[in-house]
Amino acid sequence: MTVKGVDVASYQSSSFSTKGLQFAIVKATEGTSYINPRMAAQAAHAREAGLVVGFYHFLRPGSMKAQAKYFVDKAAERAGDLLFADWEDADVSCASKDAFLAELKRLRGADHRVGLYCNRDFWLNRDTTSQAGDALWIADYVTPGKPRIKAAWKFHQYTDSPLDTNLGRFADAEALRKWATAGGGTLAGPAGEGLRAAGTDGGA
Repeated sequence: MTVKGVDVASYQSSSFSTKGLQFAIVKATEGTSYINPRMAAQAAHAREAGLVVGFYHFLRPGSMKAQAKYFVDKAAERAGDLLFADWEDADVSCASKDAFLAELKRLRGADHRVGLYCNRDFWLNRDTTSQAGDALWIADYVTPGKPRIKAAWKFHQYTDSPLDTNLGRFADAEALRKWATAGGGTLAGPAGEGLRAAGTDGGA
């Protein structure tokens, strides 16, 4: 079984439909100078509907430590919310992505799950470490729940119509909430070990 959710940014309404959803992931920040002006309202709307809430930061070239700090300082997050790095900028290297995840884990890993969002092309052709923190959130617009990768995943974004829509690999909403609120601890060992420890098999 799976759970269903959406991800939203400033170009979506702050009163998006929550019917049939168990989670919502809200864009919080980008680089070190942008904050989604609808973030707080979108997150509050999701909480009012009883959804598990997450936030993501769009990675840009530059200091990953500074971006991680900016994200946690500005996101309207609470303990137990999901926190993701959004890796879509081709000028952000795999090493930089890993550095952001490590710093985010250091800052918030005790009481948050930290994960990676990227599309199939980035995962297969740009990633070299299989490091995704506690959760790989993969974008591949195919049959829901069947992304074309070998690595285990926690979330699958399978369409962007009418909103970015996702499946979570959990039995039900309670299982998702229990996992989210358990926290993820810290990354340990070489890049990739944290991913495999989180229930994925690494690689493509």
